[in-house]
Amino acid sequence: MSPPAVPRIHGLLTASDGQHLQWEESGHPDGVPALYLHGGPGGGLGQGGYVSRFDPDRYRVIGLDQRGCGRSLPLAHDPSHDLVANTTPRLIADLEELRTHLGIDAWVLNGVSWGSTLAIAYAQAHPERVLGMVLFAVTTTSRTEVAWLTEGVGMIFPEEWERYATFAETHDPAYRRRESRLVEAYARLLRDPATREEASQAWARWEDVHVSIGAGGFAPDPRWRDADFRHAFTVLTSHYWAHDGFCDPPLLARVERIAHIRAVLIHGRRDISGPVRTAWELHRRWPASRLVIDEGDGHGGDGMAAAWTGANDELARILRAANRRSGATGR
Repeated sequence: MSPPAVPRIHGLLTASDGQHLQWEESGHPDGVPALYLHGGPGGGLGQGGYVSRFDPDRYRVIGLDQRGCGRSLPLAHDPSHDLVANTTPRLIADLEELRTHLGIDAWVLNGVSWGSTLAIAYAQAHPERVLGMVLFAVTTTSRTEVAWLTEGVGMIFPEEWERYATFAETHDPAYRRRESRLVEAYARLLRDPATREEASQAWARWEDVHVSIGAGGFAPDPRWRDADFRHAFTVLTSHYWAHDGFCDPPLLARVERIAHIRAVLIHGRRDISGPVRTAWELHRRWPASRLVIDEGDGHGGDGMAAAWTGANDELARILRAANRRSGATGR
């Protein structure tokens, strides 16, 4: 693992619809281009720890705060943010605009949690732009996965789920009458300034609960103390989950589009938030993929992180060897 690095350059890209996207670049300017896609939706780049998963002598590492979160503007809970236009196809368009802006022909994709969903969706839309993929805590944001995250996990944490669901039942008449899903109720409550603060606190607690197994037990994520982070994260996550990730058709139904792309799928056996079944099903349909299951980790952990670094190192060696065989120059 390489030490975290201060981005070499960064900027604020104005997308074609007027949204502003914060991006940053680290590593070697002539290295293999690699795009990191953060989780959430709405998790942002944070302090840039993802950079340490790439060899800075081999990779040109690109990260961006997806629209509506992090240092991108405006944030998802800002009245000036067009949340209706914040969809997976629009995020894919953002990535293409960034790729063109940076003069990159094709890149390696790294996606973590929700970022793995976005990476798969992007690759399916633009397979010719993808050199390889490393996916960590694999998700496809299907309706089944969302139902498990927001309701099914209640079988493991019944007392906490009752607390989480009771808030929606108390404040959302449609959910109280069982005319909508729980995730849809939260999507409404989080968009309403009158209920956003309490709803975001309830959602944040549930997030901390369902990732606690394999993470050393329950502990509040310190990022929730930042109200802007918490509001943007919860608004975006509920928005995407209420629409099944805006992936229609579901990603598993289109794996043949990326079947030839080399990929490493890294998942924790103890991941209660996203059971390994999704990663397994994806791997079964993806001939060029390799599945790594860490028996001790959950929705992340040291073993998975080491596998992530190793997968990027391996991919860099493979791409370098392929360049040599084709007579191409580069590191």
